[in-house]
Amino acid sequence: MSATLDELAGVVDLFDGLTRAELSRALIELGARRGDDPDEDAVAESIETAVDRYFLARYEREDAEDLLVPGPAAFPAVPEHGEDLPHIMDVPDRSPDRERLGEQVATRIAADADAAIDAGDADAIEQLIDVTYDVEAWAPVELDDVRRRLDDALAEA
Repeated sequence: MSATLDELAGVVDLFDGLTRAELSRALIELGARRGDDPDEDAVAESIETAVDRYFLARYEREDAEDLLVPGPAAFPAVPEHGEDLPHIMDVPDRSPDRERLGEQVATRIAADADAAIDAGDADAIEQLIDVTYDVEAWAPVELDDVRRRLDDALAEA
């Protein structure tokens, strides 16, 4: 899988959100257009890494399958041949609610912060501190309390 994490976000950004299966299909299509034979496991691993590192965010929908959308750590970049994807893939128009999405990501970062603090993982704590600023710039949420807990845990480490 040769796409960068920002390029994964760029593919998703072309559609305002894709299901995990749609993103996988898009990445395999891009790989084929580049002359690669993308491995499905490598594609799945890239997607999971992008979610773990906040380059993609999971948008939970009550009435349909969850979507992946560009996350707060991403600078979406359309990869080579990416501009062809909207013509190739039949994906309905989607408009995730930014406020709801922000709340979902804020809930996730709070849980990730608790896990990092409990584990005493200084590297994860530092990364999450940075992500809290990204999230606040990306969505209408406040993460001061989470950041304060992370800062306190880092000072004690």
